[in-house]
Amino acid sequence: MKRMRDFFKDWKVHALCVVIALAAEALGVRKFQITPAVGFSLFPMLYAMAIGIVMGAWKLLSLETMKQASAYTTISVMFLTAKVASGIAPGLYKIYTEGKLGGTALALILQEFGNMGTAILGVPVAVFLFKMNRAAIGCTVSTSREGTIAIIGELYGLDSDEGIGVMGGYVTGTVLGTIFFGLMASLCARSGLFHPYALGAACGVGSASMMSASLGALQIEFPEMARDIQTYAYTSQALTNADGMLMNLLLTLPMTNWLYEKCAGIRGMGIPAQPLPDLGEAEAKIEAEDIEES
Repeated sequence: MKRMRDFFKDWKVHALCVVIALAAEALGVRKFQITPAVGFSLFPMLYAMAIGIVMGAWKLLSLETMKQASAYTTISVMFLTAKVASGIAPGLYKIYTEGKLGGTALALILQEFGNMGTAILGVPVAVFLFKMNRAAIGCTVSTSREGTIAIIGELYGLDSDEGIGVMGGYVTGTVLGTIFFGLMASLCARSGLFHPYALGAACGVGSASMMSASLGALQIEFPEMARDIQTYAYTSQALTNADGMLMNLLLTLPMTNWLYEKCAGIRGMGIPAQPLPDLGEAEAKIEAEDIEES
């Protein structure tokens, strides 16, 4: 009951979310062409982020309310992850009927090892160049998208240094990622070095906005293959949200912690990475809190 009362206590947060979402959707997708072959798109997610930043600058919400709102981020990410994952079946059926399931599945799974590349390249830059603390761990685990936010939020909390890092990476990716991916997709398509299906699979990096930007650019370049490219992109996106989360949880996050400890030790920061929390202890703590509240 106490949690239900707290939920309705934050009515201003929910009302503003509805207003921001409606305003962002009303603006719609805006496409920009730099050249006939190169362009990018701006999506409602970016508008919502910008409106939220402006409202924060105007101090329409108190700091306490904004902290409370961060707790809803993980919940909303869960809904988005479930929605994207539900779209995997049509794509797999399409690939299966073409007799390409084995090779395609292997390629899509292997591309998840790219999640480790962000940590290998990003942690040294974050520690040595930008002198970041444990926020470096959060912002260099994969591409800091919805699945990564769910993992970091569950293990560390979004108010921790790691949580601040992953949210910083998320905001940066939302603002610049769509433009970057739209341009990269156009350039790669024009290079002639990659098959359109491979480029379609590469669109699924775990971000709906980035995938839409790069997919739109590819469909302009290859209109006769637009539906097939879309199938590969959607399937890749769904698999990325599924096995990508496992990759991040079991391999990338431990490796990122290890890299941070090594880099921080070399630099003499004296700020060791926090060990991965024990999920069993965390669940027991939540149950104890529920018993106390009831």
